[in-house]
Amino acid sequence: MSESLVVCDVAEDLVEKLRQFRFRKETNNAAIIMKIDKDKQLVVLDEEHEGISPDELKDELPERQPRFIVYSYKYQHDDGRVSYPLCFIFSSPVGCKPEQQMMYAGSKNKLVQTAELTKVFEIRNTEDLTEEWLHEKLGYFH
Repeated sequence: MSESLVVCDVAEDLVEKLRQFRFRKETNNAAIIMKIDKDKQLVVLDEEHEGISPDELKDELPERQPRFIVYSYKYQHDDGRVSYPLCFIFSSPVGCKPEQQMMYAGSKNKLVQTAELTKVFEIRNTEDLTEEWLHEKLGYFH
């Protein structure tokens, strides 16, 4: 079974949405959840959320299907500063179909480059998506 790695393009309207999302002025947590349209071989918008906590976000993710998430997160530092790291999270749950996982894995780098993001994390179990996990990944320790 030698399937070649499929790299999906990013839908044009999604590219624009990601660009706008990077420069958003709102100060709440927000997420763009993306999926792959297998027939079109395109990364497309799945859902958008405003004011969503990491715990709420994990409830939005399918249990057995991969998703790409761009998450704008309001982080309150111990010294009172506030930052808004933009995170790219690749949710690839255990139990996904192998061809689906390959398609997502093959398309991840292109999407990260398109979105111009540097904080890139992978999660295998959506239950792990918590505030603590995010702080640890971002290197913010208490």
